[in-house]
Amino acid sequence: MSKFLRTFVFVTIAFSFLLAACGTSATPTAQTVVQTQVVEITSTPGPAQPTPMAPGSVQITAGGATFPYPLYTQWFYAFQYVDPSVQINYQPIGSGGGKSAIIANTFDFAGSDSALSDQNYTDGKDLQMYPMVASAVVVTYNIKYNMPTAAAGAATPTAVKLPNLVLDRQTLVDIYNAKVTKWNDPEIVNTNPGLKAYLSNATITVVHRSDGSGTTNIFTAALTAFSKDWTAGAAQSVEWPVDKAGNGIGGKGNAGVAAAVINTPNSLGYVEINYAVSNSLPFADMINKAGKQVTSNAASLASDMADFGTAGFNSKMVATIVDGSGAGSWPISGYSYLILHTTSMTDCVKAGKILAFMNWALTDPGAAKEAGQLGYAVLPDAFRQQVLGLLGKVTCNGQPVSPK
Repeated sequence: MSKFLRTFVFVTIAFSFLLAACGTSATPTAQTVVQTQVVEITSTPGPAQPTPMAPGSVQITAGGATFPYPLYTQWFYAFQYVDPSVQINYQPIGSGGGKSAIIANTFDFAGSDSALSDQNYTDGKDLQMYPMVASAVVVTYNIKYNMPTAAAGAATPTAVKLPNLVLDRQTLVDIYNAKVTKWNDPEIVNTNPGLKAYLSNATITVVHRSDGSGTTNIFTAALTAFSKDWTAGAAQSVEWPVDKAGNGIGGKGNAGVAAAVINTPNSLGYVEINYAVSNSLPFADMINKAGKQVTSNAASLASDMADFGTAGFNSKMVATIVDGSGAGSWPISGYSYLILHTTSMTDCVKAGKILAFMNWALTDPGAAKEAGQLGYAVLPDAFRQQVLGLLGKVTCNGQPVSPK
């Protein structure tokens, strides 16, 4: 039975990020009210330390997407109890960095949340993407609300529990297009009548990724699906209208975006859900394509995956699953992939260990449980069998690779 590390906290206040923010205009009576969405994350504690590395152990170097990094951290740790000879060093440098490194053969495998381009396939010669899990991208925020003050001699007002922020698809596009720039804009108030008295005229500081990012690819694919008004495109890096307008700032990695939101009053940004949960950041509900208000959770992610099914995958086993039509579907979802060379690996022992890890991650009940506890969705069985079939075609020095 695999044993797991306790939940890992991924963002520190000291994380560096790029700042180019506009000033705000909060009123003198403004107070910060912390809104909390409680998402229960539990994890079975493992031993204090994994088994020491054995002589002749296999060191595997990998990296790329930050989107699945919380889960991969747990999986790599746990796999050392399955095979103590394996140590995987994964560097969360973003999907773009992962792609570049696997093409240059400086990583043994890479993580990405966005598809390889035709040029990537040409340069990499024998690359294949393997979907591993799905997760949700959420909009997290840090609003400094206007709160009532007590009159002279009156008792201090009691704490006010405010409803969660709700955004519709067009409003989210308009925020990132710098069309909606104030928290009390009518577009925001219309979907948040319970917050009308508390939203100020403060400028919205809009946070986005500063690095090439699969999370950005998922998010901008969603914006593209939400409205024809989004013209910056769907890619791992785009020119942000909010930067041109002067109210945008960049953060490196999901961790950098989360840190920027934590440290910037009246800000809003997009992150993989675990980064919001791990840092106790609230995240907005969305009005989805069916016109229903939905919260990001396991059920709404599963609904979105079901909207597209196996037919959503193209011939390269890549799928875009944003803006599903189901009444309960979360509209900003995506798969995360591992990328391997399929015929050019020459260290067959290492190749076997990589495939053994991937097979374990896809089939072990403990690995699946840990994914669910961290907010990720494992592949439905039909998807998983397709991926396992593709892994069975990997060769090393012309011979099939045996996962071991």
